[in-house]
Amino acid sequence: GVSRSSMEKNITLDSATRIELSCRLDSRYSHLKHLQVTWKRGNETIRHINKTENSWSIQLRILDNSKLGSYSCTLKGKEEISALFHLQVPKIEGKEKPIISYEGDTAVMVCKSFGYTPIAWTWYMTNGSELIAINDSLLADKYVINRLSANITHLKILKLIKEDDGVYWCEAAFELGKSIGKLKLKVLSLMVPLRPFLAIMAEVVVLVTIVFLYEMYSKKKEKCA
Repeated sequence: GVSRSSMEKNITLDSATRIELSCRLDSRYSHLKHLQVTWKRGNETIRHINKTENSWSIQLRILDNSKLGSYSCTLKGKEEISALFHLQVPKIEGKEKPIISYEGDTAVMVCKSFGYTPIAWTWYMTNGSELIAINDSLLADKYVINRLSANITHLKILKLIKEDDGVYWCEAAFELGKSIGKLKLKVLSLMVPLRPFLAIMAEVVVLVTIVFLYEMYSKKKEKCA
């Protein structure tokens, strides 16, 4: 890095493992001497174990999600250089844009985990501020959950009604913790696509009525003449 800069790196872990985090000073900064090196997990200072001429590292045994989070090393001398490591469970990919469907139709929502296999998937629907797990075995006529592969899950909602509109969540469970994805469903009334057509029809009816009344008026005027 350079003076007063911070380098960041994301490290994805799905199962228990041993890991070594290392900060190595670039050769451009080999002139820096008597550096004070500090490792931290969040705001808690931890001791680095291994040290070479221009490298400082720590070894971690990650058994559960309590050891996940942000770790940083800071090198202080005439200049200050730091690096930040983010240890996290795999992220879930949902759909950023809302899924739009109509009343009576079927909506399908998809969540994926790339490169990592979840132990289990769970779908939730939002009820106010609460998340309610969707049990498709109890509501088979409304929900169908398909796990097409170990890394992909589908939620199918049948016979959409306006009340199905809202936010849904898919949760993937890994050995080191859980990751959640967010999806939005927008349910439109069947009248929505008909509104432009009805508006045009209304204009046509008004125009035809005006023409008819004008012709009636013209004929009546001719008779009076």
